[in-house]
Amino acid sequence: MKSMPRQGKPAHPFKPRAGLQLVFGGAFASMTVGAWAQAPSAPDPASGATPVAAASAPPNVELPNIVVVGTTPLVGVGTPLEKVPANVQTIKGGQIDAQHPPTITDYLQKNVGSVDINDAQGNPSQADILYRGFTASPLLGTPQGLSVFLDGVRVNEPFGDVVNWDLIPQAAIQTMQIIPGSNPTFGLNTLGGAIAVQTKNGRSNPGGNVDVGFGSFGRKYAQIEQGGVIGDHLDYYFTANITNDNGWADHNSSRLRQAFGKIRYTDSDTTISVSMGGADNTLNGSQTIPRSFMDNFRQAYTFPDMNENQLGYLTINAEHYFTPNVQLSGNLYYRHYRNKNVSSNVNDDFDPNGDDADELTQAFNDQSVIVTDSYGASMQLTLLNKLFGKDNQLIVGAAGDFANSHFTQASQAAEFTDSRATIGTGPFVPDTDAKTRNENWGIYFENTFSFTEQWSMTLAGRYNWAKATIGDESGVQPLLDGNHTFSRFNPAIGFNWNPTPWFTAYATYNEGMRSPTAIELACADPNAPCSLSNDFIADPDLKPVISKTFEIGARGRIGAHTQWSAAAYSTTLTDEIQFVSSQGAASTLGYFQNVGKTRRQGFELAGRTQWGALSVAASYSYVNATYRSTWTKSSASNSSADDDGNITVHSGDRIPGIPANTVELRLDYNVFPQWNVGTNMTYRSNIFARGDENNQDVNGSVAGYFLIDLDTTYNVTKQFQVYATVKNLLNKRYANFAILGENFFNGPNHTFNGADTVNEQFLGVGAPRGVWVGMRYAWK
Repeated sequence: MKSMPRQGKPAHPFKPRAGLQLVFGGAFASMTVGAWAQAPSAPDPASGATPVAAASAPPNVELPNIVVVGTTPLVGVGTPLEKVPANVQTIKGGQIDAQHPPTITDYLQKNVGSVDINDAQGNPSQADILYRGFTASPLLGTPQGLSVFLDGVRVNEPFGDVVNWDLIPQAAIQTMQIIPGSNPTFGLNTLGGAIAVQTKNGRSNPGGNVDVGFGSFGRKYAQIEQGGVIGDHLDYYFTANITNDNGWADHNSSRLRQAFGKIRYTDSDTTISVSMGGADNTLNGSQTIPRSFMDNFRQAYTFPDMNENQLGYLTINAEHYFTPNVQLSGNLYYRHYRNKNVSSNVNDDFDPNGDDADELTQAFNDQSVIVTDSYGASMQLTLLNKLFGKDNQLIVGAAGDFANSHFTQASQAAEFTDSRATIGTGPFVPDTDAKTRNENWGIYFENTFSFTEQWSMTLAGRYNWAKATIGDESGVQPLLDGNHTFSRFNPAIGFNWNPTPWFTAYATYNEGMRSPTAIELACADPNAPCSLSNDFIADPDLKPVISKTFEIGARGRIGAHTQWSAAAYSTTLTDEIQFVSSQGAASTLGYFQNVGKTRRQGFELAGRTQWGALSVAASYSYVNATYRSTWTKSSASNSSADDDGNITVHSGDRIPGIPANTVELRLDYNVFPQWNVGTNMTYRSNIFARGDENNQDVNGSVAGYFLIDLDTTYNVTKQFQVYATVKNLLNKRYANFAILGENFFNGPNHTFNGADTVNEQFLGVGAPRGVWVGMRYAWK
């Protein structure tokens, strides 16, 4: 008869020192601003009990908990934090709820170290996430350097590897873990890091609540949650939400509909969960605008620009303990994704003195549809044993991910109205009809060996094999057909030193890989530029992007109330892939190419302490993101371009869009037990515009900015809670994205004037001040 902790999970073989408590499952390493700042949070409206964080522990508690980190897509048993050679950050769903952010990305940029966002698409639900200078973006064609997982399933969409943050159910998040570096066990796209989301279950989240709110820009939302236990072995969880938002700018409204549910079986040895989810979202964007439009920064450059995202998915996760030291886990999934994009674009070839219809056409309405069916499975075996008489944990796993995508695109000649709306002047004409097939296989291992209680070593590696097949469905573009295969073994090694329970130091080296996407492979010929996300024809293979990361760091505690962490890192990419515009940076016409080496290196510091009812958390991150090769790029809107519209990018030039300095500060104060007041203060330093890769454009860089947000929660009763949030308290006008381009609207009141264009810096402007109020009623 074996002795099991709760939910059948065995004691971990890495022995805790006397006085240490072992924490399993969702209790991950937490070094984030947001996670630390919630210690004095107000009572939970369902129970009336005030959560007690580690910093609030009684004075007689002398040693910290052992927390367990998931270092593979399938969490499994996990690894004690003291043996993880990385500056892992984890946030919990309750910490997100406490600040009532409108989007996941908004929370991440205010509370997670080394995270920034940009508003390139002009819609808050379509922001890019940048972590250590690497991107997870919903914009097709953006080089994706982060892998994202939901319950062990990779959610980088197979066609373009994009990440649609609006499709992740925010209310269902139990934990969100940010793993830095090129951790090979997470597979493709893990160049700069991985983000792993685990969803709630009914046993850990019993009871329910309904949450409604409204406020600035016509935003209205409603959400419901319910979880519970059925008998001894079953539990369930469900959440659904709707949001309508008119948008803070012209033509950037949002309509979101999400639902998620899970049913789970558990006994002393086995856990099986079946989860389903879906979303139906319509997101309008206002694009970037030229600096000359800043007299009214809410206006759109052109419109309409709309994304419709629809998703349905089914995931089955299971784990079984054959013995307390042998665990097998796995999953199966299916996802059906549909994206429809309608965009208005200036005709880059417009010539008022032209001789043919194409040159006299002012604009085009482009319409594309992507339909993807993806499915896959993974399996992972964890062995907790002794090796040479020492504690050892071995994880071996395999995964297969497959996807079939159908891409169609059509364009329509159009003219501009005085308000810069595009009105079609003819029918939509099909441009591209293609199908793609993605096959990704991976075999990985991770072994953590303890030389002594103070020293441990982690060895890991993954062999990736990826195949992309592209086929023409129109019958008129046979050059589109192609097969592309990539494979590589990526290793990792790390060491941890724990001289006391209060201090950990580590060093690690790891490698990762990103294989070119179907759209990059089909649009790689400088002599045949294509339009994003429009026409493409087959071209020679691109090379895969390889990342190599070094990192050293330390973390620890000072007394019972203060925690800290520090890390320094350097990630070098070989054969980085960039989209090279053929008619200026703001043009959608261009091609993809390998541009040599780039490097992102820097350091990050974080700390947290608490004085009574006041909790203070702060982080600082520095990233020096530079090109390490010399290459030529077309950027005719750059003032330093030569007569052919080209610029030369040199080794040492800063990569556009990545701020060097980021500061985050979170304060939480319990005025009294029922009332909590919090504030986020953030600073981002200047950035260069895309198209200014040589850092020589006369416009220079875009200035940094400082923002203050406020939030407050008051528990009227044990069940009823009211709250309010204020974003951009000082109503600062700022931009977090920029691109160089040609402004075609220099007529009266910014009307179309294709005969008198001006090269300008286009800005992705941040939202002005907004205020929202809400209320939540909870029940057991």
